[in-house]
Amino acid sequence: MTTPAAKLIGRLESGRHPDLPETTTGTVRLDIREDGRTEHWHLTIADQQVRVDQRGDEADLVLRADRAVFDRIATGALHPAAALGRNDLTVHGDIRLFMMLRRLFPGPPDARHPREAVDSAPASAGAADSGQSGHATGSQR
Repeated sequence: MTTPAAKLIGRLESGRHPDLPETTTGTVRLDIREDGRTEHWHLTIADQQVRVDQRGDEADLVLRADRAVFDRIATGALHPAAALGRNDLTVHGDIRLFMMLRRLFPGPPDARHPREAVDSAPASAGAADSGQSGHATGSQR
């Protein structure tokens, strides 16, 4: 069975990632724990490309979590920073690389680009909101 984390790892190697700054370089190891075993994935990032190998070599950044956590991150159901804050994900090494790596993970499944949200909003709702916020601002002065 292919897990969401395995699918994400497979997609990482499929071409250029324009969301990564061109200057991002480094190595990342993902330590995915499940049933008392740890699966290691080694990512090499350079020139907006990601090379993926299944090995446990040293890396500039090491991320460790249970498979269930990585699967939730891989589907966008859990933000990597939220997992880190809850201690569901541990990070050792170059935190700047972690900040860049987050760009490779998907957003929430129901997320929309802000412009799409504005474009789909009824025109009358936007006009009503504008009038209300202007009135409130004026009364606070």
